[in-house]
Amino acid sequence: MFRIKHLMLLLIMLCSTLLAAAQQKVTGRVIDAAGNGIPGVTIRILQSNRGTIADVNGRYSLEAENGSTLSFTFTGYKTHQIVVNGTTVNVTLQEDYANLDEVVITGLATTVKRSNLANAVATISAKELYGVAPAQTFDAALSGKIPGALITANSGAPGGGISVKLRGVTSIFGNSQPLYVVDGVFISNVSVPAGLNLITAAASAGNPQNQDNPSSRVADLNPEDIENIEILKGASAAAIYGSKAAAGVILITTKKGSSLGKTTVRFRQDVGVNQVRKLLGVRQFTEQTAFDLGGATARDNFIAARNAGKLYDYEKEMYGEKGLILNTGVSVSGGDDRTGFYFSANRKSEEGIIKNTGYLNNALRLNVDHKLTDRISVGLRFAYMNTSADRGLTNNDNNSVTYGVSLATIPQFLEQHPDALGNYPVNPNAANPLETRDKMRNNETTNRFITGGEIKAVLHQNDKTNTKLIVRGGIDFFNLKTEAIFPRSLQFMKGGLEGASIQGNTNNLNTNLAGILVNQFSATPDLNFTTSLGATLETSYLDNIIASATNIIPSQTNLDQASNSNLQQFRLKYRDNGIFVQEEVLIMDAITASAGVRFDRSTNNGDYKKYFVLPKASVSWNLAKMPFWNIQTINSFKLRAAYGAAGNVAPYGARFLAVTASNTGQQPGSLVDTQFGNENIEQERQTEFEAGLDVSFFNGRLSLEATYYNKKIFDLLLRRNLQPSSGFAQQWVNGGDLQNKGIELGINAIPVNTKNFRWSSTVNFWKNTSEITRLTIPAFPLGAFGNTLGNFFIEEGKSATQIIGTLGTGKGVGVLGNAEPDFQMSFFNDLTLFRNFSLRFMIHWKQGGQNINLTEYLSDIFGTSHDYDDDDNGNGIKDGLDRMASAGKNEAAIRVQNSSYVRIREIGLYYNIPIQKNRYIQAVNIGASANNWFTFTKYKSYDPESSNFGSNTLSTATTRGSTGVSTGVEVTPYPASKRASLHLSVTF
Repeated sequence: MFRIKHLMLLLIMLCSTLLAAAQQKVTGRVIDAAGNGIPGVTIRILQSNRGTIADVNGRYSLEAENGSTLSFTFTGYKTHQIVVNGTTVNVTLQEDYANLDEVVITGLATTVKRSNLANAVATISAKELYGVAPAQTFDAALSGKIPGALITANSGAPGGGISVKLRGVTSIFGNSQPLYVVDGVFISNVSVPAGLNLITAAASAGNPQNQDNPSSRVADLNPEDIENIEILKGASAAAIYGSKAAAGVILITTKKGSSLGKTTVRFRQDVGVNQVRKLLGVRQFTEQTAFDLGGATARDNFIAARNAGKLYDYEKEMYGEKGLILNTGVSVSGGDDRTGFYFSANRKSEEGIIKNTGYLNNALRLNVDHKLTDRISVGLRFAYMNTSADRGLTNNDNNSVTYGVSLATIPQFLEQHPDALGNYPVNPNAANPLETRDKMRNNETTNRFITGGEIKAVLHQNDKTNTKLIVRGGIDFFNLKTEAIFPRSLQFMKGGLEGASIQGNTNNLNTNLAGILVNQFSATPDLNFTTSLGATLETSYLDNIIASATNIIPSQTNLDQASNSNLQQFRLKYRDNGIFVQEEVLIMDAITASAGVRFDRSTNNGDYKKYFVLPKASVSWNLAKMPFWNIQTINSFKLRAAYGAAGNVAPYGARFLAVTASNTGQQPGSLVDTQFGNENIEQERQTEFEAGLDVSFFNGRLSLEATYYNKKIFDLLLRRNLQPSSGFAQQWVNGGDLQNKGIELGINAIPVNTKNFRWSSTVNFWKNTSEITRLTIPAFPLGAFGNTLGNFFIEEGKSATQIIGTLGTGKGVGVLGNAEPDFQMSFFNDLTLFRNFSLRFMIHWKQGGQNINLTEYLSDIFGTSHDYDDDDNGNGIKDGLDRMASAGKNEAAIRVQNSSYVRIREIGLYYNIPIQKNRYIQAVNIGASANNWFTFTKYKSYDPESSNFGSNTLSTATTRGSTGVSTGVEVTPYPASKRASLHLSVTF
């Protein structure tokens, strides 16, 4: 017995000695090619769950056995692996010029290296998004940066309003805007109208669509909090997100804390100026042209005004303000190996180019990540945003009250300025725009909370397999208050509404929850499987109330200080849920194959219990990683193909027959809506096939990405016209099919890379064409104001965005143009000189595509167009008269105009001030930038980007929202602006 005890003790001591010998402490330093330490590098022991992070000097230490393999990864550098053979392992990381080792999200809980990616996923870094020339809002900052996207500014009004279409038109009447996901939280991007139709009557004639053109709610986001953005442009990439992904998915990842054990404080201050991009000018009258306009009275008024020095440029007075831009931000980030945190506070204020307009955005964010144990980690995300936008009164109207319509009626000699007592002269043809600007108010104020959380737990792990559970949820809540005040002293209020107060209150709550199991199995070092299984649930509840009051007591704005009032309420509620499974296989780190299927259902569908099946599959083969590859100049050569299906649920209420309030003789009642419900309505179904080639040359200094896609949409959600005898006007139906085809090309190059000078350049090209391949209802016009002015027309066998119009009296109707561009290109360049100077600029070229320009038409009608007296075609007839003659002959082509442009979207010059090493200040950066400062176009109005009907506008029982095709219709918009700013940032 004694011998056995001693033998066991000896055995334990021997094992302990062997274990101690095996688990040695390995130390080292990670540096770049210039010998500088790289902080934050992740060092992981392969086939284990152990690892560490390099400190601020690039140094690290961990326990590892001889013979084990260490993997070194860091964004922007190539992954490096090395076998441990001793106690010191120093590593030099090479820059990943082609971003081949960049990790890209491929599922709700899985990722893959870009070198193995089977889809064309676009990525926008924080530097590209906001590091050149900051735009006013997040959505505006996306312009020109996404290959395959048509991004259009609906209006230049403060607070934004952007339409984003990925790979063409996705739906005619259904959702046509992408899904935005912020740190796993599905956020709302609905645009809520303010009830301005009571004032403008814009939707009362010509087109029933809402034309308030409100802000897009995604504009609330603070761009400075964003770390990177990934854009899943079609169903082949976004299928795993199901029926919300038909128009693509934009994945936004915000900044996190570090694990370096050091707290970093960053302060930023921007000061700039905002001014109109282009003024059209005003007609310069003479005695004769004044007589031609209004006879002897007009001529006498002109002479009197000229002699008194009172010939005015009202356009410049209205749109010529120079607005001050102030942006102040502070962020604090830090943490250790278990906890990381990021906190930011930002305040942005901008004055508009029109007096009494402007934008304010206050934002707070707190991100916390914590490892409870080596197997369980949690992450919390919290953001609060308070925004306020004073948007003025622009766009179309049928009461001649908006700024632009009123301006079109005023010749330069008509006095519109107030007298010494503050009384404004009457405009005999419309409202006095100076009075309207000075007295009215149109404000949107939002308070928004976006909160998300995630728990990751490793359930099982060994050398071969790893199983983890991910539970992720989020809440997006906003309260939007709209206030439109029109005092009774306004010219157009007298004898009519006698003052109006229109106040709206909208509460919107979106929630999403997902539970996902992920198993990673390494059969061999060259064969790895990743299996995902999960369920998701999304809900939404919107409550919109608009109260309007007229005949208001002077100087009052409260709704109860009026003799007449009206109340409208619209509530929207739905629930979507899905189940999915996905399998991914990686062979030899060269061949990637994946397949998955999602089952989706929604309470918006006719049969809310029915699951729709949405499959996906993809494969990629990087030949350059195969043993037989021996072409040294080509370090990546990847072939890829992908297929996926997605859905687009029916708009809320398509199943039902809505009722509207109708009170008669002080007795309450209800009237049925003119839109008949369809209990059999189904969601649109979309399939997409894409194939591509990615090649990287010269160790990543030159790379090419080429993609072809074919996207088909089946069972289009349409509104068909009903026979008047039915008692209804329209009904929702699944009535057609749509196809989009396109190509996307991208070239990335680093032509020069020396110690003192570096030049990196990216060129993108993309083109899309669409076709209505099936239509089961009669062809129908859509989205403008009739054939005599140019209109969209949905017709089988033709483009979904074709513009038709009358060809002349008795000549019928023909195709006049297309809103879809012929192609688009972008050029991004980043030049660094002596490591401290940086010049960055982006050029965006949109070739082709037509707008329907009705701003010019209104000015022609009242004889005030700036070029009315010109004679460009040399026919001896004034251009204004020529255009009106064409209108008289029903020639709509004169209003359909080419909207091509070349725009220097962003240009910025920055300098890193050399700072001697000290305890307090790490870096100081100064710079100057310009946004949309230079635009080259022949388009004959304020800006070739315009949309009178907005995008993603809420559709209710009393107002029809925006459609997927009606961009590019211009009616006296808020003019686009350009911005110049000075920047200072200090890192402590």
